[in-house]
Parts: sequence; structure tokens; C-alpha cells
Amino acid sequence: MNNNEISDSKIRDNFYDAVNGEWIKNATIPSDHSSTGGFMDLVDNIDKTLMNDFEDIKSGKIKPQNNDMVEFKKLYELATDFDKREQDGAKPVQPILEKIENIKSFDDLNKQLANWTLDGLPLPFDFGIEADMKNAKYNALYASGAGTFLPDKTYYDKENSAGAKLMPVFKDMSKQLLVMAGYNEVQAKNIVDSAEEFDRLIAPNIKSAEESADFTKMYNPMSFDSLSNKVDKFDLNSYVKGLIGQIPDQVIVSEPEYFDAFNKIVNDDTFAMMKNWMLVKKINASTGLLTEEFRQVGGEFSRTLSGKKAAVKKEKAAYYLASGTFNQVIGDYYGHKYFGEKAKQNVHDMVVKMINVYEKRLDKNTWLSEDTKKMAIKKLNALQIHVGYPDKINPLFDTFKVNGKDENGDLFTNIHNIGKLVIKDEFSKWNKPVDKSLWDMSANTVNAYYSPLENVIVFPAAILQAPFYSLKQSSSENFGGIGAVIAHEISHAFDNNGCQFDEDGNLNNWWTKEDHEHFDKLAQSMIKEFDGLPFAGQKVNGKLTVSENIADGGGLSCAEEAAKGEEDCNLRDFFINWAKIWRTKSTEQFKQLLLSIDVHAPSELRAQVQVKNLADFYTTFDVKPDDGMYMKPEDRVNIW
Repeated sequence: MNNNEISDSKIRDNFYDAVNGEWIKNATIPSDHSSTGGFMDLVDNIDKTLMNDFEDIKSGKIKPQNNDMVEFKKLYELATDFDKREQDGAKPVQPILEKIENIKSFDDLNKQLANWTLDGLPLPFDFGIEADMKNAKYNALYASGAGTFLPDKTYYDKENSAGAKLMPVFKDMSKQLLVMAGYNEVQAKNIVDSAEEFDRLIAPNIKSAEESADFTKMYNPMSFDSLSNKVDKFDLNSYVKGLIGQIPDQVIVSEPEYFDAFNKIVNDDTFAMMKNWMLVKKINASTGLLTEEFRQVGGEFSRTLSGKKAAVKKEKAAYYLASGTFNQVIGDYYGHKYFGEKAKQNVHDMVVKMINVYEKRLDKNTWLSEDTKKMAIKKLNALQIHVGYPDKINPLFDTFKVNGKDENGDLFTNIHNIGKLVIKDEFSKWNKPVDKSLWDMSANTVNAYYSPLENVIVFPAAILQAPFYSLKQSSSENFGGIGAVIAHEISHAFDNNGCQFDEDGNLNNWWTKEDHEHFDKLAQSMIKEFDGLPFAGQKVNGKLTVSENIADGGGLSCAEEAAKGEEDCNLRDFFINWAKIWRTKSTEQFKQLLLSIDVHAPSELRAQVQVKNLADFYTTFDVKPDDGMYMKPEDRVNIW
């Protein structure tokens, strides 16, 4: 259906359904998917293209273009050697499970603690390296709590019926995996029951998705001695010294409440439970590297959680495993082969236009003080723009060496060794300058992001396709697609989290108290606009989704202004393509999962609600007070 065939009367009643209803009626969710449409269609097309290329590389029809691709080819060959994986069975993972079994005390564990992390083994806490929020030019050490079996702490609430249904699925799956790995039925049951007890001790003390959405509250600097003194049973001093070479003066603790409760969770009485929790964590993390039966069984929980009817085919799973390990290498291959310089320049020009729109809006803003305006414009002008694919990829990938089939290599050992290199590389960055030229996403990723700690926006090549963007689409369609996405990412620099970081990415309160108070009121109005909206038998959490909703609102509004600056402006096409990029058909389970943990509002509501805030939507489609799409002017939210 082209844009002219969509009636205005249907748009006035239900915009999203008018544009996408026919598509939704006919769309089928593949059995190995939890959703289809929008982003997922692009993902599927890219997967198909790259899988075809990689089969040609494997067969010799295409020669690897560099040494990194040679190593990728060897790993891809191992991942797709299903006969060898069947022959190996559970043998590759058994020594790792035995390593966990063999620790008899905290002293045993402390003697090998740093190597434990380098080997990718679980612990009831997590340390990592990220840019220091207060000094974003340098990397700092962060500490956080442990991850739980269920996707969010809210699933552990007694009144949460989803959690009550999901934990038995997770436990049954884990028991089966342990039996497949060599434990008997009684042993497997005891291990999993004990692991669940420990998991339930962790859950109340970690942050929920809603709490984590307030990004700045993860910045809780503490002397390392203070943190170490909170933890009785683990020798954090020798642990961190083994990872970064010395004991730091400071650590940034993202979940201080967790460490306040740590000794109640981890002690001599819970040691056996903790070991069993580690066993369950490790066997679940390993299933994709073993036999097809391990992979199928190991995916039961996630399929239940998301509503998928079947696992992806083993060939695609092997492709995901190998390409995910070499993600930046594959992104570089995809970007150079399938994304042109003309499109790269065109999208870059669109980003510049969006920045100019924001600068004008900031300059004319009536509620920001003059000093805050100047700082905001300074931040905007310092924004780095990355489009398509990076000029260089992380040199870490040059260190990945794979022992292939001819060298008697196996998949599990190679992935384990590469994982070790990745972890070592992360900790080697402590106290060193942040390299802002490195991308966090590969070029074949259908997504985009803004990093407040780097003040950079990134638009990988994979998302720069129709309906988001095409040289064949009108400027209005492109601004309603990728233009709104670009402006969305720029808006993150000034959302409730981003506005607290300066032009260098430092957590720095450069707003006046009055500016903050006014912004908080506007943010509350956005929370109110979405909070409690019915969806998939549940309700939207306006607080969880506020940052993304602010970015959507600002992005759509600024993209519209940019579209109006073009000679061929057609606001009808602009709005309709905005709805098209969000067309999605999902399982009920997946919708409900995202409502619990996703900081984005449901796609349908992103399309449907934000247009009601714009006056031009009403004039473009002649929307009147009696129409379903009408919203009173006093209820419309416009922040940027």
C-alpha cells in the first residue's frame, strides 16, 4: 500500500493501524522469532546476505580480504562442523564444571580469583572498566552486583505471576542440562534447588530495570579499601591486583546497596549454594558451544520468555556465534561491501542539518537560562558523528588466533581463549585514556546510539536502509525515518540522563537549579503521558521509559522541522514513514517481557503517541476533537 492509498479518515481514528494494519494482518512471525517487521526485517535480510557470503568464503569462492577474516573463517568452519560438535558431546565443558566442583572453601577460590574471572567463570559480583563519569577522558574501575536467573528483580516479587511461571521452566531446563553434562537426576535437582535459593538471596538487593534507567545514580565513587572492607569472604585486594596490576585508590560502585548486604548473601552458610549457583550459571552459558541437543534444551527458557515457538536453525546459530565473536571484523566487511560513500555523506549531511535545528531551538528556548543555553550549544557543537562504519576497528581483533580444523582445534576451547583475551583487554584499559574512535556497535547492527560519556552519536550502516533511509525515498520520508532516529539520538544529549553530562562526557551539573526544576516538570509530563497506557494486558511504566520517550518526542519534532526546510517537503509522507519504521508484530510474551525491562515504550505507542504532540499532525490530517487521534493542546508534551 502506497502512502496515497491510506485514507485520512482512518489516520484520524488510529494512525498506527491505518498505516500498518493491513501489514499486521498479513504478517507472520517466523517460528524462531519473537517479532517481525521494522528493525527485525532488516536484521533478517542482513543475516541472509552475510550467511550466503560466509558460505562462499568457507567454500573458497570468496577469498578472505585480511588476516582477521582468515581467523573468522576458521572459527566459522568450527562452528558449522556439527559432526565434530556431536562427537565432542559434553566433554569440552566438563573440566570447567569440575573446576567449580573442586573449590572446597573461600580460601580455595581466593587463590585463583583473578584467573576465575579471566576464564569467564561466574562470581556473585562483577567488576569492569568504563569511562569515569567525572573524568570521561580516562577509564575507571566499576563494581556491581550479580545477574539473576530471571530477567529483572521484579520477577521475584510474590505477586509477579510471570516470575512464578518462569522459574520452574528455568529450573527444569537447568536440571536437564546438568544431567546431559554427566550428573545424575538427584544431583541435578539438588544443585538447581540450592542455586535457586542463592539466586533469591541476590534478587532483592540489586537494581531493577526502572532503577537502572536513572543512569547517573550508578556513579557512587568509594575508596577501594571501603569496598574491600564490606566483603568478608573474598580477597578483593588480590583479586583486583591480579586484574589491573595494582590496588586502586578508588572504585565506582553502581549498586552500593548490594555490597551493603553482601555478607548476608555470601558467607560460610551459603558457600555450597553459591557453588551450585555458579554451576547452573556456567552450564547455561555454555550450551550454544556444545551439541545441538544442548543448544535446543538450553534455549527453552528464553523461548518461553519471548514466545518463540522454535529455536533458530543450527546453521544460523553457528553464524551468530562466529560473527558475534568477530563482530567488528564482520561489521567492517559489511560496511565496505554494502554501504556506499554517497549514502554515508548524505546521512552525515542529515545529521548536520539536525544539529543545526537543535542549535536554533536551543538558542530560541524560552525556559533555559542564558548560561545553560550557551553550555548546551557548546555540547551540541562538540558532538562527534559516526556514520556507516568506523575508520578503524578495535586492534584487539588482530590478536584473535583460532586453532582450526587442521590444527585439531575445537569450538569451545577457541571461544574460551578469545573470551580470555577480551577480558584481559578490558582490564588493561584501567586508568588509560578512552579511545573515542572505537565503536560499541558493529556496522552490521540494525540500531543506533548516543554515548553520554563520549558525547558521540553512531549510526551503523545496517540501519541506513529503507524504510529508515534510501536514496530512492523522498527527503520527507527519509526525515520521517532515519532523520527522526538521528534527532532521537541527539536528543539523548539533553534527556533526563544526558543533560547531566557536559561536552566532554563528564558528569557535571552545568544547569541552574531553576533550569533543572523546569526540565523535571516537563519530564514528569512525559512520564504522565505514557504511564499506565494499556498494552498486552499490562500497563506501560512511564518512569522506566521516560528517557527514550523524551528522545522520541524531541527527535520527531526536530526531524519534522528539518523536513519542512526541504523544497520537496510533504508532511503526509513524513508522518506515514514515521509509523512505518515502527511496524512490529510480536508474541504476547515478548511484549510483556519488554514492558518489564525495556527502557523504550512499545513500538506501536512510540508511533502513535508522539505524533499527537505535534500541531502539524492535526493540520496535515485534519484531526478534530472527536477523532481518536486527538489530544487536547494542554495535554501535549513538547520539551525540545
